[in-house]
Amino acid sequence: MRIAVMGAGAVGGYFGAKLAAAGHELVFISRGQHLEEMRRSGLKIDSPNGNLHISNALFTDDPGAFGTVDLVLFCVKSYDTDATAKALGPMLSNATSILSLQNGVGNPEKIARLWGAQRTLAGVVYIGAQIASPGVVLHSAGEKIVFGQSGGNNTATADGIERTLSAAGINCAINETIETVQWIKLLWNAPFCAISSLARANMKEILESDTLKQLAIDCMKEVQAAALTRAINLPSALFEETIAFSRGLDTFKPSMLQDLEARKPLEYEAFNGIVVRLMQQAGKQAPINQSFHALLQQLDKTTREGVGRPS
Repeated sequence: MRIAVMGAGAVGGYFGAKLAAAGHELVFISRGQHLEEMRRSGLKIDSPNGNLHISNALFTDDPGAFGTVDLVLFCVKSYDTDATAKALGPMLSNATSILSLQNGVGNPEKIARLWGAQRTLAGVVYIGAQIASPGVVLHSAGEKIVFGQSGGNNTATADGIERTLSAAGINCAINETIETVQWIKLLWNAPFCAISSLARANMKEILESDTLKQLAIDCMKEVQAAALTRAINLPSALFEETIAFSRGLDTFKPSMLQDLEARKPLEYEAFNGIVVRLMQQAGKQAPINQSFHALLQQLDKTTREGVGRPS
């Protein structure tokens, strides 16, 4: 199978490397120093599940350099969804599928508006990984992908992707209510990405603070209310399940804190802004997410002030 990884960061790099190691033809589309190092030395994965070194793939910043593909793993940050989706054209044939492996909600819908709902699938990723240095992805925990098509309209396309991922040793599952799965993931992303960035704290430090832990739970309650505006019910029992899962992450730094430390743009719109907007549309307020959104917006601006948009 010919597979393109659009946004070969920690998530795309890890899963793309496993697919390349399984014998598929891969193109990794990236930019900056990370791309240059992959061109020189290949992509290296440092993982407790076994290290990988991928050198027999194409590493490029040109979506048209590889020709059409069977599958696109769409792994860019949420703020780049619109622009990156428009650039997919040279890689798409009538049979190409696009699997969004992004955080937040609403990204697959943006892709589907351009390229069609039947070829677009939404995925939720559970993994602890980061770019340790250009060309090197450090994988610390987890590696599961849950995915499906909006509305539960899972077709032979989803089944084929599941077989491809599984054969490459990637833990994955098709879910007929993928929108709910996305919102459950937002129960984690909305509070913990914001708190970790604003407090400069890893997961262990957050959960050892009764005040910060309660703040996270209060944020989850607003996510729960926002989900209801989309007719998605998130039981309150999920709050403690999310906390219990988070305890297992130990000193892991959420992706937003990693981006902040790397002076990269922050995904506060996809994590907190969406909660605020949906609640406002329903005539309600989300004061915690509104505060997180405003503070992160200012932090994003001041952190990167005078620094060009990083690659």
